[in-house]
Amino acid sequence: MDNFPASLPLKPNPDHLVVKQAINWLLRLRNNGANPKLQQQCDLWRAAHQEHELAWQRVQSLQQELTANLRSVPGAQVALHTLEHSSQRLGRRQALKLLSGALLLGSSAWVGKDLLGWQQWNADFATAVGEQRGFQLPDGTRLELNTDSAADLNFNAEQRLIKLRRGEIMVSCGADHGPARPLLVESRHALLEGFDARFVVRVEERCTRLSVTHGSVAIHAPHTADGRSARVEAGQSYQISHGLAEPAAPLAMDVGAWADGLIVTRNMRLDDFLQEVGRYRHGYLGCSAAVGNLRLSGVFRLEDTDKLLAILPQTLPVQLRYRTRWWVTLGPVV
Repeated sequence: MDNFPASLPLKPNPDHLVVKQAINWLLRLRNNGANPKLQQQCDLWRAAHQEHELAWQRVQSLQQELTANLRSVPGAQVALHTLEHSSQRLGRRQALKLLSGALLLGSSAWVGKDLLGWQQWNADFATAVGEQRGFQLPDGTRLELNTDSAADLNFNAEQRLIKLRRGEIMVSCGADHGPARPLLVESRHALLEGFDARFVVRVEERCTRLSVTHGSVAIHAPHTADGRSARVEAGQSYQISHGLAEPAAPLAMDVGAWADGLIVTRNMRLDDFLQEVGRYRHGYLGCSAAVGNLRLSGVFRLEDTDKLLAILPQTLPVQLRYRTRWWVTLGPVV
């Protein structure tokens, strides 16, 4: 699949009519994949406007992720077979209804997490599970998105705002060129301002985590326990909830290594490590209590998490057990 353009699109959120056109092209190509003229026409449509390409990438990304997710749902194979052939018998609108309806197969607890993929349609920038992407913003700021993340931009005459909707981002910002505008990052728990800084922001269910690797970042809201705004310097981390911002204990991993496709650990608990790796793959990944307290240090590549997991029995007294490709556990060697 092609990558998103590396620069900010002229219109980051494509018009819904353009998205419908992209869906229309996708269905036509599914029915007539061997038609070179149709493929050429689609390529010309994509190249005609940057908004067309952005809509195409989002439709492609979502369609591929939904297909991968459905294959992991018990009983989904029949629906997938039907979906593959439905657009030959049904109208495009009916085929799209089938595509969305197929998500309802299986356990809602299993599928519910992956329904978040639909948010990619509305986010200015988004990544799928296991994917990292980088973007150069108009002011020179570098924005990196980690796995399963989504962010919106609101740049105007008064401010440069990045709104983190889910997941994790790394921001590398400098002084604004032209009239000074603050570089702000907003999550559902916090409002942050970067000053010639590189920092990582990760939003979780109950809090937002901020780690600064260069420069400094101000936490404007919420305030600290003494009622003041916090100024976080390089090497420091904060945990921010709805009501309080407070220093966080150092993590047992390099907070920004994911931008290079790595997990770098330092005496990290195995159960914490597996929870982290699980963010980059679909399905369940865990371990028994008998091995959860084992520690590991090292550099691990994220590009293939199955290969990453295969390394663990070489360094720890553990055994991998694959119930399916999407249900993996580690336990003691027997």
